[in-house]
Amino acid sequence: MVGALVAGGLAPAAQATEQGRERREARDTRQDARRDARQEKRECIVQDDKSNHECREDKREAKQEGRQEARDIKW
Repeated sequence: MVGALVAGGLAPAAQATEQGRERREARDTRQDARRDARQEKRECIVQDDKSNHECREDKREAKQEGRQEARDIKW
């Protein structure tokens, strides 16, 4: 009975499947955050509203937010 509840938790196979899904979702979230951060930095540089340093900081913050979101998914 794979996927059946066992003593208050998921069976090992079902738990592994759930963990795999969470890892994939977290990975996809991080990848999306990196891609979006790169795009935002490009736009920031093209618009020339901020210094390169400020654009880098914005990119760094966006990536960090993506990492935190991925952690929230996994834990």
